Amino acid sequence: MTDRNNKNSTFAETDTGASTKHAYLVYYNQKEMSIHIFIKNAKNKEKQKRSISSGKMEEKSMLGSYRIRTDLALETRERFTEENVEIRGVEVRETYDEQKDIRTTVVKICTENGAKAMGRPQGNYITMEAPGLSIPDEDYHREISEEIAFHLRQLLDLEKEKSILVVGLGNQNITADSLGPHVVENLRMTRHIIREYGFQGMGVEWMHRTSGIVPGVMAQTGMESSEIVQGIVEETKPDVVIAIDALAARSTRRLNRTIQITDTGIHPGSGVGNHRVGLTEENLKVKVIGIGVPTVVDAATIVHDSMAHLLETLEEAEKKEFLEEMISPHLHSMFVTPKDVDETVKYLSFTISEGLNMAFSGENQGS
Repeated sequence: MTDRNNKNSTFAETDTGASTKHAYLVYYNQKEMSIHIFIKNAKNKEKQKRSISSGKMEEKSMLGSYRIRTDLALETRERFTEENVEIRGVEVRETYDEQKDIRTTVVKICTENGAKAMGRPQGNYITMEAPGLSIPDEDYHREISEEIAFHLRQLLDLEKEKSILVVGLGNQNITADSLGPHVVENLRMTRHIIREYGFQGMGVEWMHRTSGIVPGVMAQTGMESSEIVQGIVEETKPDVVIAIDALAARSTRRLNRTIQITDTGIHPGSGVGNHRVGLTEENLKVKVIGIGVPTVVDAATIVHDSMAHLLETLEEAEKKEFLEEMISPHLHSMFVTPKDVDETVKYLSFTISEGLNMAFSGENQGS
């Protein structure tokens, strides 16, 4: 092993892709080597490898390439902005409520070209960023609930009575994936009471009929969530389906602090590379609203962000090559969540369910 304390250490004795990794360690620990030098040496090493086996190198490059994984349309749009790429057919509107400290960004994908560039269906994507969401402040969370109810009224015509099915997606036994099931647990179910006793049974003149289901995951049921929900929709005939799910984010600062509401439905597991059949209007034949909170981030993203300050002086091509070497392919199957996620998911689920209860009961209609 090369002596880490030897100031004259070179890359000659390092193996395979470890050349760049070793160089990074030397630079990080001694602060005496230029990042340009070890990138150059690593390139020479890799050129030799390519001449030996171009096929293997191509495969390695594909596995090691850095991929951004996110369920948030806002973050996808930000990536194009950072690269100074203009996307036609995508409109962005941003507002900030200083009193509530809530930043709301609406990304509207208007055309097929915009949908193709963004990798998402046409529709509206409302993102609420609220730093206080990670703090157990009941008054602040109620304000967020009111915002959720307000946006739901914008997306749905709730002036007339509707039957609404709420689907809690995710695995209840995995904390970071249990947001959907917890929201359904906290939801006020009214469909069965109204069917049996009418509105008098609820003590109101009128309200929306709500029902809920937690379909679990395929490993538990042997069925796609979409198959279960399709059967329920055919039998109970709701006017609207609202699907709640935990999401993946690109930025750690958005974990448990961001809520996305969209009228394009939801694709379970897409953010973590576990693609399942989506819950969409096309599949279910009724309008579908998707609501989610990012609770996990790709481990490779954290590695990338932690080294960002070291890479500022590099050209884009050099930065890409360096990251492909540094970020192990195995990191792309690893996701990280905050240590207090159990408590956070608990009060986030209350916040979302309260927002749904407000919207469906007609509470705070003037907000």
